[in-house]
Amino acid sequence: MKHRIVVLGAGYAGAFSAGYLARQIHSDDFEITVVNAEPDFVERLRLHQLAAGQDLRHRPLAEIFAGTGIRLRVARVEAVDVERRIVTVADGDGLDRLEYDTLLYALGSTAADHDVVGGAEHAFHVAARPAARRLRARLDELGEHGHVLVVGGNLTAIEAVTEIAESRPGLRVSLATRGELGGWLGPRARRHLLRTFDRLGIAIHEHTTIERVEASAAIAADGTTFVADATVWAAGFAVHPIAAASGLAVEPNGQITVDRQMRSVSHPDVYVAGDSVFVIGDNGRPLPMSCASAGFTSMQATAAIIGDRTGRKVSKTTLSYVGNHISLGRKDAIFQLVDGDARSRSWALLGRPAVRVKSSILGMSAWTLSRPNLGKPTHKYRLATGHEHSSDTIAA
Repeated sequence: MKHRIVVLGAGYAGAFSAGYLARQIHSDDFEITVVNAEPDFVERLRLHQLAAGQDLRHRPLAEIFAGTGIRLRVARVEAVDVERRIVTVADGDGLDRLEYDTLLYALGSTAADHDVVGGAEHAFHVAARPAARRLRARLDELGEHGHVLVVGGNLTAIEAVTEIAESRPGLRVSLATRGELGGWLGPRARRHLLRTFDRLGIAIHEHTTIERVEASAAIAADGTTFVADATVWAAGFAVHPIAAASGLAVEPNGQITVDRQMRSVSHPDVYVAGDSVFVIGDNGRPLPMSCASAGFTSMQATAAIIGDRTGRKVSKTTLSYVGNHISLGRKDAIFQLVDGDARSRSWALLGRPAVRVKSSILGMSAWTLSRPNLGKPTHKYRLATGHEHSSDTIAA
């Protein structure tokens, strides 16, 4: 019987991992099933563009995985039973159960609403394609008249508010953040950020905590009312509660606790990659939820899966975080380097050069994911039998 590998999620982490595994392991010994709620690969880092009114390239997962042997199951993950090794999924035909021998959990994250009153009912977000489309429809309704308030001061909030302001110049756009906007950036990059907000006409409300969202307003902790025909919630991310409910060991924020090889510390047949993983990086700090972290954790998790199942030695993938690339609309950007302690350096790339850097990074990521057969090895690893072992190293 083939060893069954089930990959949950086909975002940056899941799609890359599935493609890499399909290239490296022998189909006579292994079968790979990918479960994803949508039939397409979604470039999450471009969803603020979709929300603002731009169209993104269509990337069907069936076409991406064609010829790889990967089985695609378009369904929503409802539950994971890690004791019985069963995943319950739901699609148009109802509930179904998938059994696995090895599980790669890469369901990612969504917008964190912080239990704000009215947030679930009235706020929009850009952490998933259906949500981005819902915001786009609302902005289309507003046309050239209306108020849009983006809540948050992180990268997603900055990218969303600048994209909306640039694409919809007739709207009155503002941002509310608990702290100082861009306070974590280096001085040069922050000055550039503030100049961009001024150029785009975005009003900034710093040290402002939104406690309630209504259909046409957002209310701050001090009682200030902000008129908002659309409130966009971008104040952080949260992982799906499925992980904690499954019985896996998790952190207080719901991320799955893993060892250095991305194995669950409570269930070593479960590996984790992407935003759902809690792991300490090479700088001694937890890796942040990011596309860069998805790449590093995916490489380590897939190397560990192959090594653990074939008897090969597994090398360590670097778990580093070098900086932030931030879009400020289509014509401006910031690329901020950070040091070993994740503090912003004084140097930053600004403007058009930073736009080109980010575009190349996103373009290369999508191009690589769309070609899982690229660099297909002439030799594939076989499932280990008995006490078979090799000194070969699986390079992550």
